[in-house]
Amino acid sequence: MRTAAQRRTLTVLVISQILSGAGLAAGITVGALLAQDMLGSTSLAGLPSALFTAGSAVAAITVGRVSQAHGRRPGLAAGYATGALGSAGVIAAAVLDNPVLLFAALFVYGAGSATNLQARYAGADLAAPTHRARAISTVLVATTLGGVVGPNLAAPTGDLAATFGIPRLAGPFLLAGAAYACGALVLALWLRPDPLRLARTLDTAQPAVETGAQAPAAPPRARGGAVLGALVMVVTQLVMVAIMTMTPVHMHDHGHGTAASGLVIAIHVGAMYLPSPLTGRLVDGYGRLAVAAASGIILLGAGILAAAAPADSVALLALALALLGLGWNLGLVSGTAIITDTVPLATRARTQGTVDVAIAIAGATGGLASGVVVDLAGYPVLALTGGILSLAVLPAVAATAHGR
Repeated sequence: MRTAAQRRTLTVLVISQILSGAGLAAGITVGALLAQDMLGSTSLAGLPSALFTAGSAVAAITVGRVSQAHGRRPGLAAGYATGALGSAGVIAAAVLDNPVLLFAALFVYGAGSATNLQARYAGADLAAPTHRARAISTVLVATTLGGVVGPNLAAPTGDLAATFGIPRLAGPFLLAGAAYACGALVLALWLRPDPLRLARTLDTAQPAVETGAQAPAAPPRARGGAVLGALVMVVTQLVMVAIMTMTPVHMHDHGHGTAASGLVIAIHVGAMYLPSPLTGRLVDGYGRLAVAAASGIILLGAGILAAAAPADSVALLALALALLGLGWNLGLVSGTAIITDTVPLATRARTQGTVDVAIAIAGATGGLASGVVVDLAGYPVLALTGGILSLAVLPAVAATAHGR
């Protein structure tokens, strides 16, 4: 029963993640440019990213609590529906040229991002401890298709928006609204049986297995395990969001069009999710701690390359953003596996929601600070600072490994 239910759960989650990936990519691609166009200031261009990431923090804890009380299906479906509502608000704000409405709508739109990340936990609810990272990675990789296609539709959706009298930069939010709404519908109709509720029923008599005690690659059962998982994901999120947010603005300011920045972001989003199957195998096979450490090193390389890349080199910026996405992926999969191993089913969804709040706050901080740093010191300083900051995961990993 568990195997069949897990297979169905992953199938439904994959479909919803493909849809939500397109919605998620819209704000990444044009959110900063839309704010810059409305406000006429680069210093506040990072505010949209901060707002929809802050909105995702509120949504993360809400989705986590709803999932804890009622199961994954209502929590995830409500999150995507809220993201669709926020997308509609962004379009209305662009039509009315109302920055206040734009910022409020971006906050609501952030629910889609939080839900997209929360879905990875649903993929692990019924998975065996030795296959958890692979289950998590299956859900994450499904985001790739929508996440890669979405940014490359920035220009076509802009043209479509223009035919309706909507500003071109708001065009991708047409796609986001439809994608999030369809994702909510898929989950509401087909995520049955609910994976979290079924896992509780099946595993009542197997607490040792569920806590991950039999998983050979699991992290230590020490209290610091959950803290380490959260720290890895928080640091990688902060660095990734800060550099990613300002890359389209950096390119725009040096003469690149929407198509070029859309391509770079598409490559970045692909690198965030496409390596997930391999990452899952590495985490399950070589251990959570080794992959977590690798995430910090790769993010350092991404920051150095982004800082050194000539502004007219789309290829080098694309490579830097690819490394940025890969480092984030390694951190997310390893950190998620650590959290899932450490926290028991009885409180798992609520704890996962709380951890994702911290991740979202880190992303909001990175997004908000990125515009200020670029305005004061330039994009290379932002990229290099982010790369150096990513090394903070290494002493935490070393301390945890030493305490095993």
